[in-house]
Amino acid sequence: MFDDQDEARKSFEDIQKMPIFIKANEILDLVTEIVKVAETEMSDAPKHPEERLYGHYLQFLLENAYLIPAKIAGAEGIDLYDLKMENAAIIRKAARELLTHSTGLRYSGFKSTDYIQLLRDAVEEFRVLFAEWIKTFDPWNYIIDRWGLFNPPGIHYDDPDPDDAIPFDPDIEME
Repeated sequence: MFDDQDEARKSFEDIQKMPIFIKANEILDLVTEIVKVAETEMSDAPKHPEERLYGHYLQFLLENAYLIPAKIAGAEGIDLYDLKMENAAIIRKAARELLTHSTGLRYSGFKSTDYIQLLRDAVEEFRVLFAEWIKTFDPWNYIIDRWGLFNPPGIHYDDPDPDDAIPFDPDIEME
């Protein structure tokens, strides 16, 4: 029973070879470099009240950059559509926030703006890979999302669960 599910899941080695995961790690490396450059700029600059905001942007950039590959691995480690889509929504939010926070960083005084454009380009490349990746999710391998966010087309949060119609006999042993 569980052998089929285990075969459907990808190993971490397989996940690491996926183009979307590779691009996510490239984004993480780029954000890490942006943070290093920004911290150097901050240490060389006179102290201003905006420095706290600058630091927050760096923290948010790192948090989102780390979140993306982790959620890709999480989505690939499960088969259920609603859980895959939940991870995908978090990934999309994190990628969009990378753009927002990088713009904020630029407006709060980050001088190495070429890095910001490199990040924007990388996120755009990631967006295309992401859109293709979510097409691979099987919408008919689901449990009903009672919150109503990630159900396949035609399935509603208040629909009866088809598994409830399967009789359960606790005296029957599973093989």
